[in-house]
Amino acid sequence: MRNTKFSAQEDLLLKIAIGSDHAGFELKEEIAKMLREEGVEFKDFGTFSAEPVDYPDIAAEVSLAIISGNFDLGILVCGTGVGMSIAANKFKGIRAAHCSDEYTARLSRKHNNANVLTLGGRTIGQELAKSVVKAWLGARFEDNSRHAKRVDKIRLLEEKQN
Repeated sequence: MRNTKFSAQEDLLLKIAIGSDHAGFELKEEIAKMLREEGVEFKDFGTFSAEPVDYPDIAAEVSLAIISGNFDLGILVCGTGVGMSIAANKFKGIRAAHCSDEYTARLSRKHNNANVLTLGGRTIGQELAKSVVKAWLGARFEDNSRHAKRVDKIRLLEEKQN
């Protein structure tokens, strides 16, 4: 499906991987509903109920889906969003940003080329969360800017760790 609602470039197609633990389940379901209504292509990696699960497992599935190239971006939700951010950032090539406002969400994409957004199901309201997702999806990395050099330095840090 065409992702024109959020993109600055009309022809850009994005495939989104989403996931949550039990604490983020309700908010993830609302985000999925919004994405569906906006015609955004996505896959839900779970969880599929409010039964307890471990957030690192979901963060791993979404992160690996992005690293594999099958998905462009990811959205992860847990109780605070912090655990998902920490777990996702353990994967080389993942730049997960925990955001709770539109400004930070936009800049995480424009300046940091964040490829995963994390949200807190217990810390942000549903309407604000949807606005944050829209702002994040609508932003594009400024790859011809001073920020590209900084993101390259992040990649070099990852390389040094392996």
